[in-house]
Amino acid sequence: MDNAELDAIRTAARERGMTVSEWVREALREARRKVSDGDAERKLAAIRAADRHAYPTADIDQMVAEINRGYGEGGE
Repeated sequence: MDNAELDAIRTAARERGMTVSEWVREALREARRKVSDGDAERKLAAIRAADRHAYPTADIDQMVAEINRGYGEGGE
């Protein structure tokens, strides 16, 4: 890592009231969360399984009216 990059990291850490070590650990945790676990087939299987189910649907205005009636707000 060159000095300019290290200075930028020090500045970022200082602006957040963190040590460089804390900032680096947090940056690594965030990067790890963003990385896919690589199991695309498992994710696709879950989507396909969900697609086999029937879920109640309706016109959005009808659904909002029903929700509001449930809260005692009339809705229509």
